[in-house]
Amino acid sequence: MRHKLLILSPDRDKYRALIEEARLVDLEFADDSASDVDIVLGEPKPTFAALDSLPALGWLQSIWAGVEPFLDPASRRDYILTSVRGVFGGLISEYVIGYLLAHERKIFQRLEAQKNKTWEDSDTGTLRGKTIGLLGVGSIGAEIAEAAKFFGMTVRGYTMGSETSKHVDKYFHPLDSDSSPSKQQQAAALQSFASELDYLVSVLPNTMATRKIVGADLLNALPSHALFINVGRGQAVDESALIEALNQNKIAGAVLDVFEQEPLPAEHPFWTTPNLLMTFHTAGPSFAEDIAKIFIENYRLFVEGKPLKYRVDFERGY
Repeated sequence: MRHKLLILSPDRDKYRALIEEARLVDLEFADDSASDVDIVLGEPKPTFAALDSLPALGWLQSIWAGVEPFLDPASRRDYILTSVRGVFGGLISEYVIGYLLAHERKIFQRLEAQKNKTWEDSDTGTLRGKTIGLLGVGSIGAEIAEAAKFFGMTVRGYTMGSETSKHVDKYFHPLDSDSSPSKQQQAAALQSFASELDYLVSVLPNTMATRKIVGADLLNALPSHALFINVGRGQAVDESALIEALNQNKIAGAVLDVFEQEPLPAEHPFWTTPNLLMTFHTAGPSFAEDIAKIFIENYRLFVEGKPLKYRVDFERGY
């Protein structure tokens, strides 16, 4: 059976060249006007916009890890949706460790001193012996945990129940059973998890269970010297609570790569919030070489009728 692939990405030519090198059987490339496309490799926004014009779609391979546009209950779910995993962990670990080191070594503080011609020789810190807490310990969280251990840090992990990373020293869960956690259970577990952290890093996906999990209760439970970093999804943060925590110096600072609304509106208070750094969803770039490998592997599984890797559960959201 022949399959028609539509690539929806500004890097279409690069993806096509990489896929052609693999010499995949029974695969041909389609243009935007084709109506009999059964496979799409694409970025979420343009792909979601094209769904209604692709009646034969059987499998959609997202180029990004985030697949939120496809999870709306009112949208189509009559196809296989796969995301990408295993390629962003190293990239995001570099990002997280980079900002941890910048904080400990006072890089931005000393740069400001240089601009002001001020000799700033206050004591520097170190990651060794510090405690990092990971909200979410999936494949990306596990790689951050491994990198943190290399620097001699203690690692805490907050998950719904899994304990798959050997680099996490202590896990925290909101449940004692398989039932859904109450708000009280979740709050108690989060406060216990956060109470002794030097760094809190959110790597959570956007699901009903994770929305605004970083709220006033969690932020108030952090020590005042703690730094918060979000490389997961902006919906996990109660933005008003974070702004209040930073304005009142309840925490030392925050580094945000993701936001509830992107691009961030010019009138958003984050632009002027003190001790806040923003990096505009650049922590985990998608490199075509990495994504093409996943697509090629999944295509071979697809034509053999085998389960695809990184299939998304529409109900769970990941």
